[in-house]
Amino acid sequence: MPYFTFLRDTTHSVSRGLAAFLGGFTLLNLLGETVARHFAGNFWWIDLRPLPAMAAQVLLLVSAIFMLAFAFRPAASFWRRLCTTGAAALLGLFAAWNAIGFFAMLSRGQIHSGFPLPLSLIVLPALAMILRNALRPATAPNGEPMLRRAVIAGVVLSCCIGFPLAQMVCFGQTDYRRPADAIVVFGARAYADGSASQALSDRVQTACDLFHQGLADKIIFSGGPGDGSVHETQAMRRLALQAGVPDSAIYCDTQGLNTDATVRNTIRFFRQSGVRRVLAVSHAYHLPRVKMAYRQQGWDVYTVPAHETRTLSRMPFLIAREVAALWAYYFRPFGGTATR
Repeated sequence: MPYFTFLRDTTHSVSRGLAAFLGGFTLLNLLGETVARHFAGNFWWIDLRPLPAMAAQVLLLVSAIFMLAFAFRPAASFWRRLCTTGAAALLGLFAAWNAIGFFAMLSRGQIHSGFPLPLSLIVLPALAMILRNALRPATAPNGEPMLRRAVIAGVVLSCCIGFPLAQMVCFGQTDYRRPADAIVVFGARAYADGSASQALSDRVQTACDLFHQGLADKIIFSGGPGDGSVHETQAMRRLALQAGVPDSAIYCDTQGLNTDATVRNTIRFFRQSGVRRVLAVSHAYHLPRVKMAYRQQGWDVYTVPAHETRTLSRMPFLIAREVAALWAYYFRPFGGTATR
């Protein structure tokens, strides 16, 4: 096979793999919204809020159908190619608009980011590749070589791993701090001697900094049992007191055994205390799931990544576990579960 023919066919297969992932992911989230009222998974890759809700749903559904059709059976029909490219172009315009909005907030100082690149700028070239290659008529109506299928499958698998990683890097490292009614800090390990792990210390110190900046007058520490007799929330309270936070501003949720428990318990506290705007503090890798967990309960929070004094030694394991945990959340409306 000539080199340029091979390159063209490989590029076409990559675009079909991208279409398979985006189409399948979009359809999964649309189905999830029919089961769970507050489920909004598609918001993670495309923000269509300028459109009326029904119009946005229709656009996503039509786009998903045409992208999946392109992925599994590229069209010889001019009209189907036109519809596929039209859907990709329209979604691309919204992705570009999302990116412009991100950079506008960044320039105004409304947000800060350790990785100043929005997820929409990763989605945009993917849509552009789908658009360009969907214009080509199908050339193998009676099947296709195993190599093409392997490329498509490889791209889908890479996206299944890469998309959660992109969430952690692009969203997780973006700091949305602003005035709020309360700060929620998610627990981490407290050692048997009662001392806080580096992860726990970093999260508490970040929350204390937010408190001293006057962004909120309440801090809610949520966690579970420590390695010894000292509970995670006890270790957190001790650190906060040492950092100059008055005891009257500290509230503890001792039943925050995992992310879901913390979300349920703190929402109960919000309603009882009249809290409306919330800052949620955890490590960057954890924040997309924190945001999702609150949203699935009908509550929106602003996330703030913990300032890391140094990279956690277990970070590769934590990130790998979080990839699986995020997918568990996407499948949750169908009976999936999430981990800590």
